[in-house]
Amino acid sequence: MRSRSKPEYQLKIARERIQILFDEAEHAEDPKLAKRYIELARKIGMRYNVRIPRDLKRKYCRHCGAFLRYGANARHSVRKGVVTIKCFSCQSEMHYPYGK
Repeated sequence: MRSRSKPEYQLKIARERIQILFDEAEHAEDPKLAKRYIELARKIGMRYNVRIPRDLKRKYCRHCGAFLRYGANARHSVRKGVVTIKCFSCQSEMHYPYGK
């Protein structure tokens, strides 16, 4: 039986579109517009079953979907092998380990 995954060219286009949307969110001045770009990028990832790269995943809040701009709507701290990012939009904290 044949696999029902999408063709490789569609997956490549989806990855490119996700990258473009994150770039647009980074340059958007309106927070609502940046949040919309992130929402669209996540939908593309789900539709085409494409993972969002790790470096891009850490640029938005998992809880509210806001694009994180450090100093403007987010704060990060590094302690004992853990990076903590606090979103000021929803007051949630995300913890990412770093190590050896």
